[in-house]
Amino acid sequence: MATTLSRDEIEECKDVFDVFLYFWGTTEGAVDAFKVGDMLFCLGFNPTTEIIVKNGGAKTKGEKTVSIEDFLQIYADVSKIEETGTFNDFNECFKTFDREGQGFISSAELRHVLEALGDKLSEKEVNYILKVTETKEDLDGNFKYADFISKVLKGPFEEEKK
Repeated sequence: MATTLSRDEIEECKDVFDVFLYFWGTTEGAVDAFKVGDMLFCLGFNPTTEIIVKNGGAKTKGEKTVSIEDFLQIYADVSKIEETGTFNDFNECFKTFDREGQGFISSAELRHVLEALGDKLSEKEVNYILKVTETKEDLDGNFKYADFISKVLKGPFEEEKK
């Protein structure tokens, strides 16, 4: 259960939960599970809707409610998830290679970044990513990196997951 949380984490969770309970709570001392994402944002997390729902939140209002005990468990579970980075994180990284500030990176630089920096990918893996994201070079041999980042962050396409 939430015993893996420190006393400070529990207190911080309770403080946030109490604020949401006051404004959007029920008489049973529970908060609409639709607000779980907002509570996690207040606690410094940036979870996707998929992570929120997977860990006990709800996609729509009125689906279900969460108690403080439920929320502490959700917090504990979400805090174990390794942060993968946000669109803005990756966008800032690619801006380093965008000399003209136009939102483009050359094909050679994109391949170099993916093959040589961070978690290094093989040439085969890079080709696969470019294929499944349908990332195409323009006539000058450049990629619009914002589109590329968005497609990568969406994750594998349904047919690729099978």
